[in-house]
Amino acid sequence: MSETTASVVGAPSVTPAAARTGRSRGAEISLRALQTVLGLFFALASALPKLIAHPSAAEGFDKLGWGSTGMYLIGALELAGGIALLIPLLSSVAAVSLSALMVGAFIVNVTAIHGPYPATPLILIVPLALIAWARRSHNADLVRVVRRRA
Repeated sequence: MSETTASVVGAPSVTPAAARTGRSRGAEISLRALQTVLGLFFALASALPKLIAHPSAAEGFDKLGWGSTGMYLIGALELAGGIALLIPLLSSVAAVSLSALMVGAFIVNVTAIHGPYPATPLILIVPLALIAWARRSHNADLVRVVRRRA
């Protein structure tokens, strides 16, 4: 058996995305799991109470003076970001967008709401930043798709 064949036979299996980025299969699976968990969190735990006007969500927006319009807008942005985290081509852009939304949530929480957990949005930025960085290669693909359709 030649040296080239031995290295291919003994090589760990990688997914196509892992082959493109150089990450191991385990790293790709972990990153995908993180995206799924965060996507579901933003879509279900964060956006859904706002979109169904749950009293716990409505109270905060009324306190801010944003009313139901602000609540529905933020809920729609979180839902769109959560879904986009699950779409490979959009995952990096979604992570950056949700990070910006979390910076706004932190600022509002500290300055206006004075809630019990002001650091929660900042904590969510850490895994979102990891996703944005790890999936940054999708940005060039997204630009190509947008340019092709324009």
